[in-house]
Amino acid sequence: MHTGMRQGPEIWIRGPVTTPEPGWPEPAHAPAGARRFSWVGTHGGAGVSTLAAVYGGHDSGRAWPGPGDPASVLLVARTHAAGLDTVAGAVELFRRGQAPPGLDLDAVVLVADAPGRLPRPLAQRVKSLESAIDVYRVPWVPSWRLGELGRPPRETEALARLTGAAR
Repeated sequence: MHTGMRQGPEIWIRGPVTTPEPGWPEPAHAPAGARRFSWVGTHGGAGVSTLAAVYGGHDSGRAWPGPGDPASVLLVARTHAAGLDTVAGAVELFRRGQAPPGLDLDAVVLVADAPGRLPRPLAQRVKSLESAIDVYRVPWVPSWRLGELGRPPRETEALARLTGAAR
């Protein structure tokens, strides 16, 4: 996926910084700086529903957010080879401007596909992805398999802060 030309991710992923138009009221129920997200799975079984239940936000499944859904997107994939392929392709759609208009790619969330460390080839692919966009890692959480969602894992503190799930 190397093109020989290097562009900063701030330019082509995050988009321009905008300020609200004068006269638009801030939502009364949202604290200053709070942002809502749509979780979008790049493949089946990525963990979108679990992440939305634990961290809040809109569960888009594998579809792009609709008109009434939050336009800020968190792409979700598992850390196996197929998951990393699909999420890299989705990031590329945003980079090329081929994602639906009005959506803003905020980050990628990688959910562990198994307990333990990633094999070196997969870890290298994650590093490559991290050079293009913010990546949040979610570890293997055995209790989630049993439907015991509870609080976000300690290792995901940065993701919990981003989504407002930090307590």
